[in-house]
Amino acid sequence: MLTKASAKFIKSLQLKKYRNIEQLFVVEGVKSVDEVISSTFKIKTIVAEESFVQDRDLSGIEVIKASRKELAQLGSFKTNDGAVAVVHQKSNQSLTLTEGLFIALDGVNDPGNLGTIIRIADWYGIDKIVASKDTVEVYNPKVIAASKGSFCRVNVYYHDLLPTLSESKLTKYGAFMSGENIHSQKFNQHGIIVMGNEANGISPAVEELIDVKITIPKYGAAESLNVAMATAIICDNFKRQLH
Repeated sequence: MLTKASAKFIKSLQLKKYRNIEQLFVVEGVKSVDEVISSTFKIKTIVAEESFVQDRDLSGIEVIKASRKELAQLGSFKTNDGAVAVVHQKSNQSLTLTEGLFIALDGVNDPGNLGTIIRIADWYGIDKIVASKDTVEVYNPKVIAASKGSFCRVNVYYHDLLPTLSESKLTKYGAFMSGENIHSQKFNQHGIIVMGNEANGISPAVEELIDVKITIPKYGAAESLNVAMATAIICDNFKRQLH
């Protein structure tokens, strides 16, 4: 049975302050909860409808049964389709950019954008993202929701980008409004795709470390592309050329 104390505790995790204190975060919805059950994340509690509990092996996890109405009141969204999980955060580990294709984010602050970029990375087989310390927190409920379960397979590491990028010998490709046409650019198999802040782009300090400035050619009248959309286009051009 879901108590008032348990409900209050879970709701508190919608706020970054309490996520940081408890080192926990919330995953909402049957599909995303199923993803986290199958992942390497450690689950503290699952609050779910009877049908969800009966159909799954949840041994070793605290399970609280609740109605759909109670579940909707727990989460950050107006509707919830059957389950909420309280999950332990993973510690922020060091990352060395030595081999493979990486995405680096310089001050991306919209949670929907980060969640979508995580989903895009997962689609294109990129499992590591390095983010500046002022990039939005990966455990924000809107990031988790927008990632559609991809947060289970793509790790986000928060570091000071300047030393992290400067220490890497990989080619750094930065997205700019003016640069080399991405359609004619020859990409290396290993590299770092650097994406900037929604309003200001890549910061001047990080720009100094960029090896190749690339741009997506514009054919219409739109002022700019959303950072997540631009990330998808760049990743697609990388993969199309290398496969």
